[in-house]
Amino acid sequence: MLRTLLVIIVVIAVVVGLYYAWLWLMRKRSSEYIDSAELNQIIRKIQVIDVREPAEFDANHILGARNIPISQFKMRHQEIRKDLPVCLYDQTYHFSSRAANILRKAGYDQVYILKGGLDKWFGKTKSNL
Repeated sequence: MLRTLLVIIVVIAVVVGLYYAWLWLMRKRSSEYIDSAELNQIIRKIQVIDVREPAEFDANHILGARNIPISQFKMRHQEIRKDLPVCLYDQTYHFSSRAANILRKAGYDQVYILKGGLDKWFGKTKSNL
């Protein structure tokens, strides 16, 4: 019984580790990190896309950001211009990594992910509530 439980825990740990390694590889191939200070300097020259769901976006988002939820991203990514840089963010970086991979496959070449996500943003925010 104890041995079976230990095997299950090890298998779960390996699967979680592989998932995080896959996210890291996908993020590395698809985008670059941009920190809050860098984004603040170029925010008027870049498309800022929040990939969280609408309720989260309405509660708090970066001023000037557009919301294209990850659940709709494959269908709506064409709304993003290819001739301008794109910065993706969510609460951390999990959904933005997936969105960056979709954009890379669609031919976007200037894709950034906000390092640390909205949690590390220190610029202006807005709430729609």
